[in-house]
Amino acid sequence: MEQKSIHNNRKIKDKNVVISRVAEKKWYIAITGNHTADHICMPESTNEQIKEDVMELHTALYNKFGYEMKYIRPPKGEYSERTVAYTNTLGYTTVMWSFAYDDWEESKQGREDYGKKKIIDNVHNGEVMLLHSTSKDNANILDYCIKEIKNMGYEFKTLDEFEK
Repeated sequence: MEQKSIHNNRKIKDKNVVISRVAEKKWYIAITGNHTADHICMPESTNEQIKEDVMELHTALYNKFGYEMKYIRPPKGEYSERTVAYTNTLGYTTVMWSFAYDDWEESKQGREDYGKKKIIDNVHNGEVMLLHSTSKDNANILDYCIKEIKNMGYEFKTLDEFEK
C-alpha cells in the first residue's frame, strides 16, 4: 500500500482520505490488507526483504489507525509457495481477488462513470473485489456501488465471514 521514507508518509496521507471516508460512511465491508510498502516482487525477494517490506506497512498502518492487518495481497498477484508460507509465519493469510480494474493509475482518475460500470457489470457470487485505495474515483463511487450491488440482491461479508 505504501512506499518507503518520504513516499511512505505521502502515500499514507493520501490514503487517509479514502480510509477516513470509509470510516465516515461506515463501510466496514472494506478490509485493508497488506500489499507491502514498496510493491515488491515477492518471489524475487528474500524472506528478510519480504519481512521488512510487509512489516513496515503493517507498523505504519497500525500506528496511524490502530488497524491490525492479517490479510496480504501479493503485489501484481506475484507469489510462490515459499512466499505464501513465509507470510503465514508473519501472521498473514494470502488472499487473491476475482475482480479488479485499472483504478490504480493516477492518470486514469476522473472516470467515475467508467468505474461504476466496471464494478456493477462484473459483480458475481463469491466475488473478492480489488479496489485500490489510491483511487479518488473509488472513494467517490463506493457508496453508489454498494447500494446498487445490494439492490441487485447481493450481500457483503468480510473475509472473516466468507464461506471457504
